[in-house]
Amino acid sequence: MRESRRRLLGCHGMNILIENAESLEYLTAANLWSKNVAEGRNFSVTSTALAVAKKEPIGRFNIVGYISQSKQFINLNHGRGRGHETEKSAPVAG
Repeated sequence: MRESRRRLLGCHGMNILIENAESLEYLTAANLWSKNVAEGRNFSVTSTALAVAKKEPIGRFNIVGYISQSKQFINLNHGRGRGHETEKSAPVAG
């Protein structure tokens, strides 16, 4: 099983992207978000994508492999970013 995963992750036609799970947008090289998968920043390894995604001011995210030849997505990992800056907890009135 490890060998097949290694071959999959080494596929030259696959891009490793960060997807905002709520908006279904992809992080670009300019640190903006785009609905266009072709504009997504390609990471060389999933661990780098995961580290970057955890620092982004977003909620839930997915690390996805996108195979451009077949236009298929493969979920590789998921998690939560730092959250929106405006989502800081407000004091409860009482």
